[in-house]
Amino acid sequence: MPVAAAMVFWLAEVMAGHASENPDILWHIVHERCTIKPDGQGTAPCEETNIRAGYAVLKDHTGPAQYLLIPTQRVTGMEDPAIIKKDAPDYFAYAWKQTERVNRHLAHPLPMDDMTLAINSAYGRTQNQLHIHVDCIRPDVKVALHWARPQLGTKWVALSLNGHGYRARLLPVLSGARPFQLLATDMADPAGEMGQHTLVIAGMAQADGRPGFVLLDDRIDLQHGDHASGEELQDHTCQIQNFP
Repeated sequence: MPVAAAMVFWLAEVMAGHASENPDILWHIVHERCTIKPDGQGTAPCEETNIRAGYAVLKDHTGPAQYLLIPTQRVTGMEDPAIIKKDAPDYFAYAWKQTERVNRHLAHPLPMDDMTLAINSAYGRTQNQLHIHVDCIRPDVKVALHWARPQLGTKWVALSLNGHGYRARLLPVLSGARPFQLLATDMADPAGEMGQHTLVIAGMAQADGRPGFVLLDDRIDLQHGDHASGEELQDHTCQIQNFP
């Protein structure tokens, strides 16, 4: 199959939701389609490719507004040691900027506490290229975070969400917070442990009303059916836009 035709086939697969049949689809799309222009500006199907910052942005087929932020370099996921290096791109900060794209697909713009970022563990994903899901929060998760807010601070606090045992902590800012590195500092063996975790970020106002964030972490518990897929806290139908 010619390369161009093959890329169309790969893109059709991922957009049709069959990415699990080929765990390298996202890598092929970003590496072989989105970063091939000589001027480094990227090309379709990605809506943005920032070679210098090291990421591309792709509209996911699932849901009306979901986007994916994907490294332009080969980075497999949570278990990849590259994500906790000091010079690693600030992927979560770049991903949060894509909430503006999510809002463009909705009937009216949503506030930051209706938005989430999620990266699944190595056990809860279908693709072997790091990708951060950018989409709306599930309404019940937003309610749960609202009621938990008085207990949250800068240290990890246990929090049950969707029947799974998450940990939560507040971040006053996201840019420079480096969630991957923040998680790794708790681990005796980051190289062996990181892939077992999922990370989710949701907007959450600080006590003084200023914008802030809550960082959520879950670890796999396969015995109880928990694959550490933080994407479960997102709503790809974005029903929260229908709430007053």
